[in-house]
Amino acid sequence: MTEIWRGRRLWIEQRSVELPSGTKEFVVVHPGGAVAILPVDGDEIVLIRQYRAAIDGWIIEAPAGTLEEGEEPEACAARELIEETGLAAAELVPLGAIYTTPGFSDEVIHLYLARGLSPSTDFEKDEDEQIETVRFSADEVRAMALDGRIRDAKTLCLVHRGLGRSP
Repeated sequence: MTEIWRGRRLWIEQRSVELPSGTKEFVVVHPGGAVAILPVDGDEIVLIRQYRAAIDGWIIEAPAGTLEEGEEPEACAARELIEETGLAAAELVPLGAIYTTPGFSDEVIHLYLARGLSPSTDFEKDEDEQIETVRFSADEVRAMALDGRIRDAKTLCLVHRGLGRSP
């Protein structure tokens, strides 16, 4: 293993792997773990509209965020839900985990369904994020997932796994 680059949260390595066809070199990105949450508020789904520099545009997606050192995924989900939407959940239901891009990264995102939402007194918007909370019916979210208005992979996974379980 040869470290190519290291930042505050992300690091990149070059790795030699013995495969049946011989030794192969791979570049692997290690971004750390993350969570994503599908908040269900009565008959509405709470999503966010956020500017993402990597795509130079705005995107509709589920609230999400990265795990802090030693933080449990459920605690991170509770924290990120408040930070991004101003809502706290009475219940966080685990929906499994996904690999985002296993072709070059080991990133795992833990998925949660959030129910029993109420305004949080701990809400403080991050200054470096441009986020707007948006609400849709479950049917509209399903339609948006099918017609391409939702293009974010973690959100598509949450819609697939979570909407069949919500009340």
